[in-house]
Amino acid sequence: MLQFLGMLGAIALTAICWGVYGPVLHFGREAMASPLRPFVCVGMAYFLIAVLIPFALLLRKGERGQWSGIGVFWSLLAGASGALGALGVILALHYGGKPIFVMPLVFGGAPVVNTLLTAVINKSFNQLKAPFLAGLILVIAGAVTVLVFKPQQPAHTVISVPIIEVLLAVALSVVCWGAYGPVLHRGQLAMDGSRLRPLICIGAAYFLIAVLVPLALLVPLGDSGSWDIAGCLWSLAAGSLGAVGALGAILAFACGGKPFTVMPVVFGCAPVINTLTTLAFAHTPRNDVSPWFLAGMLVVGLGAATVLIFGPRGHAPVKQRMESA
Repeated sequence: MLQFLGMLGAIALTAICWGVYGPVLHFGREAMASPLRPFVCVGMAYFLIAVLIPFALLLRKGERGQWSGIGVFWSLLAGASGALGALGVILALHYGGKPIFVMPLVFGGAPVVNTLLTAVINKSFNQLKAPFLAGLILVIAGAVTVLVFKPQQPAHTVISVPIIEVLLAVALSVVCWGAYGPVLHRGQLAMDGSRLRPLICIGAAYFLIAVLVPLALLVPLGDSGSWDIAGCLWSLAAGSLGAVGALGAILAFACGGKPFTVMPVVFGCAPVINTLTTLAFAHTPRNDVSPWFLAGMLVVGLGAATVLIFGPRGHAPVKQRMESA
């Protein structure tokens, strides 16, 4: 029971952090008027929280688990997926997308990728039962409803948005963040359930992809943004939320959660938190919020609960099955 409660707490931590991520990152991108500079700040926050701090704790106190080549590979791949997903969100915002509909699209599509990839990796399509699939459909349907009935901007502020570019950027985030959970879980298993080691690998991948590469491209791509102090702080805050959310996912896996269950619940709850946060920041009047919009958020929550209850539990270890035979 305590382990289950620990998993729920870790899932809640990830959902809250990733739910607030989009609106906070949006402020950073707007202040710096650049897609690359906030990406650098996100990577720097990951480097501090997901590399330096865990590495110091590992040296000082140690931890269960061990380094393994295959575990490092999968964890670095998870970090690369996370970084490219973050880039997709930044590009979607850069092309004129708003967090209130960009993030529900990302979080609505990612659990589909997560579920299919997990089933492929574990060869466990037979575990996808009707109630679980129904819950997944509810999550997606709720996210789409939130998108369709999102609060509208005042007519005098509406601007033309290049929808193809926004959708392509969203698709990048959907694929990358959908693959994040299964890949990270595999890396953690290969390092004997370590919590800190996979996190360090994620931070290292972020430092390479989100710090070194963008810094090298600022001049060749003619980036015209600026290192605005407020923009840097907002972007660092977004990166910190992303890193703490990644830690929450790792803790959920350490408490017995599986990608089949953990990630759909996270992706189901995060868009609700994202939407509420965006509305709070935007000071949207209550009469501008459609009942269908609220109903969509309720459907997302119901679908997330269904996924959690009816999620595949995996197979018992071989030794345990032999003893019970």
